[in-house]
Amino acid sequence: MPIVGIIANPSAGRDIRRLVAHASVFDNNEKVNIVRRVLLGLDAVGVQQVWIMPDAYHIGRKALDNLRLRLEVRFVEMQPRFEESDSTEAAALMVEVGVRTLVTLGGDGTNRAVAKASGRVPIMPISTGTNNAFPIMVEGTLAGLAAGLTATGAVPSALGTESTKRIELWDGQELVEIALVDAVVYRSRFIGSRAVWNMDEVEAAVFARAKPTNIGLSAIGGFLERTPLGIDEGLYIELGVGGVEVLAPVAPGVICPVSVKVHRRLRLGESVSVDAGPAVIALDGERKFTLLPGQKVNLSVSAEGPVVVHLERTLDYAAQQGLFVSVPIQASS
Repeated sequence: MPIVGIIANPSAGRDIRRLVAHASVFDNNEKVNIVRRVLLGLDAVGVQQVWIMPDAYHIGRKALDNLRLRLEVRFVEMQPRFEESDSTEAAALMVEVGVRTLVTLGGDGTNRAVAKASGRVPIMPISTGTNNAFPIMVEGTLAGLAAGLTATGAVPSALGTESTKRIELWDGQELVEIALVDAVVYRSRFIGSRAVWNMDEVEAAVFARAKPTNIGLSAIGGFLERTPLGIDEGLYIELGVGGVEVLAPVAPGVICPVSVKVHRRLRLGESVSVDAGPAVIALDGERKFTLLPGQKVNLSVSAEGPVVVHLERTLDYAAQQGLFVSVPIQASS
């Protein structure tokens, strides 16, 4: 049975960068409207069941108000803590019940949390966060159609989805954390405000994605490198004088020169050591891991990132196959 999960993070896009930058604001009422349009898109292409993560704002329940659907909607049975781990737990439970596609509403952090438990289930990531280097800006109706076509198998997964890379944070033999876009070494003793927005204390970074079309620290790599990163490459940079200066949009509306002392591409699996704490390592824009004095960890880029729905390829294939066209039944004379 075609089943789709929806994880809408009500807290996405509400960090300190809203005070120091000029990011768009997706309030929870707009998230309700997006989920409503996603549901209508899923319903139109034959998805039979949808599971929704519960949240403090009741985004899913409000989206269902006065909505007439053929598909069945259920809510994940979990006790929300109203924190990032809710998205990870919901993804795990959805995978367990057999969802074939996951639709996410959030930013890089939300998708990072989902990717911890999504396995090889494709994600259709709708951008409602701050930097949004991983999710895409897409109308909810189209996202619902693409996610539904993926879930029903109407579009072959080999054509309509693609695998991504991730950054892995290793403490010895233990995989401690992951990131989907960037891992940044931030010279500070405390995590404090989780969002990274001040470049003065950023020392180094590893990127799994570095595109000129990104917003955030990964834009430094995107503007620095003359050719795009390959599917088997990551990027390492050290900030400081003695190299080049890159003008980069490190946050929405914040474009500043960044001095890059060293930069080099990384092979998949190649480790970068981080030691000489105290320091904080930020993952996808949020400070998550405190490095203690004398502690050493390693960062590397792997091919184990989540599978994502490729919106344009999915809808192009569906149109080419005539999946949206039917012949009206002729009335008998």
